[in-house]
Amino acid sequence: MIGKSILVVDDEPDICSLIKEILEDEGFRVTIAENGSQATTLLKNLDPQLILLDIWMPDIDGISLLKEWKESNDFNIPVVMMSGHGTVETAVEATRLGAYDFLEKPLSLAKLILTVKNVIETTMLQNENRRLRNVDYISNEIIGKSEVTEILREQIKKIADLDTPVMVIGKPGSDKETVARYIHNNSHRQEQPFVPVNISALSPDDASVELFGKVVDGKVQTGYIDDAEGGTLFLKDILNLDYNTQAKLHNAIEKKTITRTGDIDTSSINVRIIAATLGPLDNVVKEGRFHDDLYFQLSVIPIYLPPLRDHIEDVSDLLEYFVNFFVEKEGLPYRHFTTSAQNRLRQYPWPGNIRELKNFVQRMLILGHSNTVELDEVIVSLGDQPVNRADDDLHNFDIPLREARGNFEKSYLKYQMKQTNGNVSKIARITGMERTHLYRKLKSLGIEIKN
Repeated sequence: MIGKSILVVDDEPDICSLIKEILEDEGFRVTIAENGSQATTLLKNLDPQLILLDIWMPDIDGISLLKEWKESNDFNIPVVMMSGHGTVETAVEATRLGAYDFLEKPLSLAKLILTVKNVIETTMLQNENRRLRNVDYISNEIIGKSEVTEILREQIKKIADLDTPVMVIGKPGSDKETVARYIHNNSHRQEQPFVPVNISALSPDDASVELFGKVVDGKVQTGYIDDAEGGTLFLKDILNLDYNTQAKLHNAIEKKTITRTGDIDTSSINVRIIAATLGPLDNVVKEGRFHDDLYFQLSVIPIYLPPLRDHIEDVSDLLEYFVNFFVEKEGLPYRHFTTSAQNRLRQYPWPGNIRELKNFVQRMLILGHSNTVELDEVIVSLGDQPVNRADDDLHNFDIPLREARGNFEKSYLKYQMKQTNGNVSKIARITGMERTHLYRKLKSLGIEIKN
């Protein structure tokens, strides 16, 4: 919450000075207004996260002022009322008009600090919940029990509680945002905001403003970094960030401060940066298309996400997760994937990774007419997708035994080639075949041998 802005509206200078001193010691930025008119003027150039509003003031009372603000369509700032002459009726009226809380004077400083923190934390949580309701699938967990997934999970837990920037590297659809969120949720920042930003969706001309904010005519317009204060900023497709903004981001990480567009002052920040990209950036850096200092900052802790085909054992767990997800989120009918259907899906290479599997499950639930998803339905749905046709023949019992045996051998050896990355010596040990015989068998089945 460091750096969050608070507007205090009170006509008593001593109280204003005391509140300002106490809250600034807690890391907040405090602006003082001596009356209602001044407060309304300041709000035109200020974007506070909270207003502390006195009820009895010389020009307009706080209840009337709150009502006036609430009648404005774009007013959504939480307000805490203060009064030394309050009554139950006054507190009830303030609450009815939308005040978050009511503090009696003389102020308890401990209660003041607790109330301010609670209001801002609650507002941030509400904003995050609203954002999550408007986004697509996001899991807070890394789904799967395969060895590859367990290793990834353990690697993340080792670095989650650090403040060091992280680079997540993975092919399209490999669920980079879920990994970033998993890092955040296992860190000491888990109660603070997690703010995802798709760099590809930002205009190159406005990227700097949207990330760092700006000041126009004295009015501060916050950016995504402000929104993530105390928490984690996830920058997806970091390669698409323009070079000048890359340099500015490097400076922000280095100095833990930002300078908004149109401003000369710096503001302290407390944000962890997690960036994501489709592949290593070494060549892009050499070509001068990515800021080298930023690259080294982000690459201190790289996390490489394996494609789904490398942890195909997790398909069943992912199927179950996505079925439950669409049943709960979209009210789609529950359907169970049969064992043979799951086996076929474990033989599919999933070029679109987890995102493709998610879309596949949604399609099956929408188009299905029974409680189960059978093998033939999966085959039809995959259509001409690049599956192993020899595997189809494993289910064909209308062919000669010799042909069926050949189909199995080909499928089996192709699987071993994939698992060992083409290492013939390893395959020979696994299969118990002599290497010379194995070479002849691979050649006769038309299986390419990697050198």
